[in-house]
Amino acid sequence: MIRLSVFYPKTEGATFDHDYYRDSHVPLCAETWGVPADRYAIDKGVDGPYEAAVHFTFDSLEALGAAMGSPDTAKVIADVANYTTIAPVMQTSEIVV
Repeated sequence: MIRLSVFYPKTEGATFDHDYYRDSHVPLCAETWGVPADRYAIDKGVDGPYEAAVHFTFDSLEALGAAMGSPDTAKVIADVANYTTIAPVMQTSEIVV
């Protein structure tokens, strides 16, 4: 199993609309990439270095690559400006447990 995590580091003076992120952006990602609701989770930072994060689970690196290769991924990237001024940080991980 592969996890794609997108983190938003807390940044002084930055904006982040958690409602838009939860209600519009992440569902857009899930629909675009074919990720069912039980295969992603959204974090709202309470303490620590991140304002928010989302974690998507894919069956393989190939499945992740196919999702990212969707022509509609450009819409996902363009939508970031609708909820934050923070530059996201992405990490791909293999789930080992």
